[in-house]
Amino acid sequence: MPATLLQKVWDAHAVRRLPNGQTQLFIGLHLIHEVTTPQAFDMLRARGGRVAFPDRTVATVDHIVPTRDQRRPFADVMAEDMMSALERNCREHGIRLFDLSSGHQGIVHVIGPELGLTQPGMTIACGDSHTSTHGAFGAIAFGIGTSQVRDVLASQCLAIDPLKVRRITVRGRLQPGVYAKDVILEIIRRLGVKGGVGHAYEYGGDTVDRMSMDERMTLCNMSIEGGARVGYVNPDATTFAYLRGRQFAPQGEAFEAACAWWSSMASDRGAPYDDEVVLDAAEIRPTVTWGINPGQSTSIDGSVPSPADVPAADRDSVAEALDFMGFAAGQPLKGTRIDVAFVGSCTNARLSDLREAARVIRGRHVAAHVKALVVPGSQTVRAAAEREGLDRVFADAGFEWRGAGCSMCLAMNPDRLEGRQICASSSNRNFKGRQGSPTGRTLLMSPAMVAAAAIAGELVDVREFVGAELAYGR
Repeated sequence: MPATLLQKVWDAHAVRRLPNGQTQLFIGLHLIHEVTTPQAFDMLRARGGRVAFPDRTVATVDHIVPTRDQRRPFADVMAEDMMSALERNCREHGIRLFDLSSGHQGIVHVIGPELGLTQPGMTIACGDSHTSTHGAFGAIAFGIGTSQVRDVLASQCLAIDPLKVRRITVRGRLQPGVYAKDVILEIIRRLGVKGGVGHAYEYGGDTVDRMSMDERMTLCNMSIEGGARVGYVNPDATTFAYLRGRQFAPQGEAFEAACAWWSSMASDRGAPYDDEVVLDAAEIRPTVTWGINPGQSTSIDGSVPSPADVPAADRDSVAEALDFMGFAAGQPLKGTRIDVAFVGSCTNARLSDLREAARVIRGRHVAAHVKALVVPGSQTVRAAAEREGLDRVFADAGFEWRGAGCSMCLAMNPDRLEGRQICASSSNRNFKGRQGSPTGRTLLMSPAMVAAAAIAGELVDVREFVGAELAYGR
């Protein structure tokens, strides 16, 4: 019978069906970092346990790492304690750690793919919500909590409910200045932040087929923001070309054999889906959030809605968002003054993201009242950008060029909003307090849109800002 990739990967990793209806899944790769592991290791140690498969566990540091001054010990005592705990636990259990001295440190969802650790047909778990990023490779990747981190450390298994599959097909060509970030924001706006609960999202269609791996990672990264447990793209020639020659990918003849197996894991023609949604790429515009969840967005040439204009179930949330953001119903987004511009995060801090932002700002300068920073997703991305001279482009334009880390995405480090500042951000969440200030306000958008806002000092349509320079066909 035809089957989806989700079903094939699930069946290949199922250990047994549990009495409560969950499946005990074997986890092929466990990615860990400094924030969600200290308690997990302590719980494991309290039970006299050991890490079951240290060779399937890989660590890095990203959430609490400062991006300006990375000298040890860190000025933040809690950050230093977390860092030291991870180093100690990795030494004790024989776990590979990509730390600040490794040359490969970075956001866990950036370094996994770029090192070739992330591969099609895998099950992947990490104590971070945006583990769905790895689904771009045709993996089934779960974000998990600290107690589940303990369970995977102890058994390499995870107990999880079965999932439905929603196929999301995007057809046609994106307009110049429209990116994968705009696509996923549009999907979340249409389906809602709870629309994917109990589902895996399978992304496909000719628009997705033309996307680079970086763009596919952006799509899958924010699946969780739409309520989906995982998001994935079927592996294809683009996937294989990306993985070829990477450090932990199969090499030589083993790589060709792996490609054949990876291809077999893709969803079959005629595979059954629980739901299907189709989007026309040509209808998607540069998109900006105006509220306090990623589903509250509109095109840059749109306006903030009134509670009366939305379904009854959403009216309280819209009213709350308007009150918190200080926006008025009917207010146009274009022209909204910003205070901070942030290019970074596991959603949009890869080399192609930095290139697009640099394309916008080249030869221009950040508005006098705007603080702007660029935080590469990894040391590898940073080095590659510097080889291309992108660091100089950003610095000459008035952006701060930082070290790798999560930075202002969640502000568990010195990079934070202050007071009621408004931030144009390429990150993934615009929740209250997400960027460090309980009253700070976050507007999500693509890196190119962030760059344009930084130069203009206010929200602006990037298509008008640089026009045909942004045209690159997909």
